[in-house]
Amino acid sequence: QVQLVESGGGLVQAGGSLRLSCAASGSIFSINTMGWYRQPPGKQRELVAAITSGSSTNYADSVKGRFTISRDNTKNTVYLQMNSLKPEDTAVYYCRADRGFIMYWGQGTQVTVSS
Repeated sequence: QVQLVESGGGLVQAGGSLRLSCAASGSIFSINTMGWYRQPPGKQRELVAAITSGSSTNYADSVKGRFTISRDNTKNTVYLQMNSLKPEDTAVYYCRADRGFIMYWGQGTQVTVSS
């Protein structure tokens, strides 16, 4: 089993910044891709950004140039730096870790961007 604990969410004004953290523990060997997903109110969960163990990254078009995903393998932690936040970024943000064909999810952290 892999446990994921997210932190760093909150309320911020449009144009502001937040940094989310996701710490992994448990059976973390062979974790490859880690990523951030979000679920806006009334909508489906969507990919925000992902990073492989080799540090290859992938971003949703809506966040390119504003968000940066990074990973510290010594701390088993993945980060999401979010700049120039917009009201449409408001969502519950979830961390995901992939180990083989198994996906593990965190409990989610709320990000609210006020206009």
